[in-house]
Amino acid sequence: MATVNAPRGMRDILPADKARRERVLSVIRERYRAHGFDEIETPVVEDYTHLHAGIGGDNEKLSYNVLRRGLDADAIRAAAEDPAALSDLGLRYDLTVPLARFYASNRGQLPAVFRSIQIGPVWRAERPQKGRYRQFVQCDIDIIGDDSSRAEAELLVASLDAVDALGLEGATVRINDRRVLDWMLDSFGFSAEERPGVLITIDKLDKIGPEGVAAELRERSASTAAADAFDAFLRRPQTMEYNPFGERQIRKALPEGAPSELVEHLVGIGEAVAAGRGQSDIPLLFDPFLVRGMGYYTGTIFELAHPSVGYSLGGGGRYDGMIGRFLGQQVPAVGFSLGFERLVDLVSESTDGAEQAVVLIHDADVPMHELVRHKAALIASGARVRLERRTKNVKALLERSAADGYTAFATVSAGTGELELKPLS
Repeated sequence: MATVNAPRGMRDILPADKARRERVLSVIRERYRAHGFDEIETPVVEDYTHLHAGIGGDNEKLSYNVLRRGLDADAIRAAAEDPAALSDLGLRYDLTVPLARFYASNRGQLPAVFRSIQIGPVWRAERPQKGRYRQFVQCDIDIIGDDSSRAEAELLVASLDAVDALGLEGATVRINDRRVLDWMLDSFGFSAEERPGVLITIDKLDKIGPEGVAAELRERSASTAAADAFDAFLRRPQTMEYNPFGERQIRKALPEGAPSELVEHLVGIGEAVAAGRGQSDIPLLFDPFLVRGMGYYTGTIFELAHPSVGYSLGGGGRYDGMIGRFLGQQVPAVGFSLGFERLVDLVSESTDGAEQAVVLIHDADVPMHELVRHKAALIASGARVRLERRTKNVKALLERSAADGYTAFATVSAGTGELELKPLS
């Protein structure tokens, strides 16, 4: 009898595996909703021009395109050298580009700061191999409309909470900032023109080591002086630090003279994450050579790690320039994607979550760590919590929150002690 298999790089999911996957998804959904994120859904196909707008990096080369309807053989032959003439649609290769298009299409119906959950399959024309599929599920959360470091802190606290709830305590996040990386390469003397190639090489640091990186930089015809400076920096004497994240540790990991505003930005994220986690040890590790391949990142970038495996379990970063490509005006955005296919292989059990939903309405001057502390305390008690900045029309804000399913609210000013919860009617 002939063997009939699923297409290469794709899989049939048997009932027991499907049930396990759904249990993992239910935990992730519940924990993200507890942190005030709302789930959306976008089509599995997008316009060809959106998927090939130069914002998807190398993934654009892996897109599955959909042939235009009504083309006959002559038309296909005539357009064979022009993919845009052959295709008007394509299968989505990630969830970030569809989210940017979604926000541009529906902005008027969304809150000023929009926290989204998006979970679904994506398709890439990868070369199939172990652990790499042509169809796989992505689990993304994003915050659109908030340019403060509070957005990064919320993403990290929520994602670490989800991983904990899956029974994978002990996860850490490697964190860097593309602006820090650009400053560092500039301080070594790499020109702007050669920087993309230099970043590709630096991204191999954990695979080929410092000597391999230095050799490849010289082979790339990068500036000899810059390559020498980079090599010397990698070989400098270093001492071990007990706490891997803090101002002292960040500055020690960078060349002299790192911009204070960028260091303070990272430190602030760490303080907020520590407050949200209720832990003195911050589960963050500053990595000045973390690159992440997507070219659309504009600021903070991060990757999720767990001691049980040697590969990342997720990651993300800030991509403030992407939505403007669709909307015509800049909108800040930052996101985090859990590596669902990798997580599901590690997880065997899950837990369920909470019923109460609370909105914290805060003044603009409330310190970020206080907001995150209040939010974390409510989440720990079993509530789903959303942060909202106080607006002139508080009544409209409360009505929208009630329509979104929230049942109570509290107001937060600087120095607020115990919160007074009031029902939403």
